[in-house]
Amino acid sequence: MADFLMLAFVFLCAGVLSVPIASRLGLGSVLGYLIAGIVIGPLLTALHVDVISIQHFAEFGVVMMLFLVGLELEPKLLWQMRTRLLGLGGLQVGLTAAGVTSVALLLGQPWTVSLAVGLVLSLSSTAIVLQTLNEKGLMKSDGGQASFSVLLFQDIAVIPMLALLPLLALPELLEGLGHAGVEASDGGHGDGGHGGGMSLVAGLPGWQQTFVTLGAIAVIIIGGSRLTGPMFRFIGHARLREIFVAAALLWVIGIALLMTLVGLSPALGTFLAGVVLANSDYRHELESNIDPFKGLLLGLFFMTVGAGIDFGLLSNEIGKILLLTFGLMALKALILFGLALLFRIQAADRWLFTLGLAQAGEFGFVLLSFTVAGGIIPSVLADQLLLVVALSMLLTPALFILHERLLVPRYADFAAKRPDDIPDRGSIIIAGHGRFGGIVNRMLRGLGYEPTVLDYSSAQLDMLRSFGFRAFFGDATRPDLLHAAGIEEAKMLVVAIDGREHTTELVRYVAHHHPHVHIVARATDRQHVYDLYAAGCRDIIRETFDSSVRAGRSALEALGVHPFEAELKARQFVEQDKSAIATLAPLYDPDIPIHENAAYVEKTKQIREENDAILRGDQSVFNVRPDRAWSPPTAEDVEAEEGRRAAL
Repeated sequence: MADFLMLAFVFLCAGVLSVPIASRLGLGSVLGYLIAGIVIGPLLTALHVDVISIQHFAEFGVVMMLFLVGLELEPKLLWQMRTRLLGLGGLQVGLTAAGVTSVALLLGQPWTVSLAVGLVLSLSSTAIVLQTLNEKGLMKSDGGQASFSVLLFQDIAVIPMLALLPLLALPELLEGLGHAGVEASDGGHGDGGHGGGMSLVAGLPGWQQTFVTLGAIAVIIIGGSRLTGPMFRFIGHARLREIFVAAALLWVIGIALLMTLVGLSPALGTFLAGVVLANSDYRHELESNIDPFKGLLLGLFFMTVGAGIDFGLLSNEIGKILLLTFGLMALKALILFGLALLFRIQAADRWLFTLGLAQAGEFGFVLLSFTVAGGIIPSVLADQLLLVVALSMLLTPALFILHERLLVPRYADFAAKRPDDIPDRGSIIIAGHGRFGGIVNRMLRGLGYEPTVLDYSSAQLDMLRSFGFRAFFGDATRPDLLHAAGIEEAKMLVVAIDGREHTTELVRYVAHHHPHVHIVARATDRQHVYDLYAAGCRDIIRETFDSSVRAGRSALEALGVHPFEAELKARQFVEQDKSAIATLAPLYDPDIPIHENAAYVEKTKQIREENDAILRGDQSVFNVRPDRAWSPPTAEDVEAEEGRRAAL
């Protein structure tokens, strides 16, 4: 017990200390976890910890991550991705495998070993790339979507790889492994090298294996669409959150186990289950319950990658290992860049796609273990390739930083020379056309206005243009693009882009350089309202505030308050909130946490007490603009309402 607690304490300490420091330095959580693993590596060695076994356990975080990704995708959206999924992903795996195989042949390796190495190194790190894209808000960009398509195809490609690799086994390696090696090979076939011996397809003819595999997939699809609803409703009657959490884990682990037993990738199975449940009423509950486990396991996985680096072998063959690592990343980047050009990914997203996928992936650890156990790749070469995989993953966060701090600004200068041609400048500019900006655009167009839409997603713009919208590609935070869109003559700017920092900077620039423009800006929360207020915006819309007020009004009506009074109280609350923000904004200090800002806290308490007293009082029209469309309840309405309350 003490050994387990010590190990848990070491990993938790490393993560808790390193990740906040890395995040404050702008390095991201992934690099923080990797560095933490490197730091505690010697301690784990001294404690005789089997890092590889922990890594196999932590790989389940990747499985959970793909389940959550699947929850965000509807089958219809997945079908729309088929061109990039099959074309971009298929070409990336095929060309990279061919390129690495060719290099290995030139280095004197047998063709079977070369092909096995090419297949293993053609994969990229799903865990690092998706985690980083989500952290940096790049998942919805064209580069992020293209990266996701390739990563998804790679996870699917692991299945035929596991079937093909045993055919490449070398007789001399199998003989050298002896009886233990043969057993490892047989055991690894069912689970990708994790050492388990259970399998539903072992010893079956090929057609029966196919039948069992298709049956397992059918179980996931039918079970996800038909059984999860009754299952979670039954569990919900217990009204115990821990039981629902246990049921969510049971569902994910059960699917992963089923996929493993039929020789398929558990990550692919859970992804498929997530897609099936994308329209489920329990989607958000599942996501909230699984997400904490996913985050902890992914962090543990990244730390094991850092701790698993064999610095002894690295120091002995540092020149060779570094040459192989940088050579692999350069080759993959060259192929990815060519594919980005072929599939017309725009320049900024092109570099994101190229650098983001240039590493080897976590499945490389699994496949290399499988190839050694199966007598496919010599153990000496596999040890070197394990270092190449680990170092390339370690370098990936640095590539994202390079993209963000060096390449994106240079791309902005390059793109400034070729902005979209905007022939007829409108008086209204909408920056960003997602779920927020799109509704504003539709309302304005419905009343005869013709806003100019600026968006950074070429796929989104192609869709808008097909429906006749005035939409142009570009980063609205760039002054030159705002100039091209006619910011000097514009009367209004609606800021609906993602990222609170980018929103604040855009508002600050326009308010300072173009004060005649009326700015309507979306805020993510109350603190963001203060930031935008300080930046010069006075027309700020919190993205969930109005819907929350409407929910509160509906709650009052359900409690028996007449709709007229409920509407007045809702409007009264809105006016009070606006007044409170105007009063508190000068007291807000972004360098001091709100709960430590004494003046802000005291004033907030005072305002809340005053407003609560007013809301509970009889002043039902305090600070509320009259609306003749509403009529007070008649005597008959009051009598009927009193009768309804008495009946309840």
